[in-house]
Amino acid sequence: MKFKHQQQGSQMPEVNLIPMMDVIMTILTFFILVSMSLTSFQAVDASLPSSEQGVNKDTPQEPLIIGLDRKGVVLINDANVNDTQIAQQVVSYFQKNPKGTIVLKADKALPYEKVVKTLGVLRDVGGDRVSLAIE
Repeated sequence: MKFKHQQQGSQMPEVNLIPMMDVIMTILTFFILVSMSLTSFQAVDASLPSSEQGVNKDTPQEPLIIGLDRKGVVLINDANVNDTQIAQQVVSYFQKNPKGTIVLKADKALPYEKVVKTLGVLRDVGGDRVSLAIE
């Protein structure tokens, strides 16, 4: 009788990943639960503002709008003005509206140097509440 000869070392061993993944997930879950129980959550006791506190009861003042066109000409109420006229109008505006603001609308093609110069004139007059308008 003839027997077939089997090669016993020819089969490739397989790694079963499912039990290994189960063990890793169990260990990960354990460390997450332990770290969550060991850390203490600290809360800051802060009194938060309510909606009644944030309401502005004062009516906003109409701002003084100062414009600068592409050529660097200063305009107030569509009229060309120079530095001394700017000073006079800003002072008179703040006398009428002590809590008023000034809005400076400059053309985007205008060099920034002219905007800074106009801001300097407004600062010298006392216009410390100047907003720059953007579009």
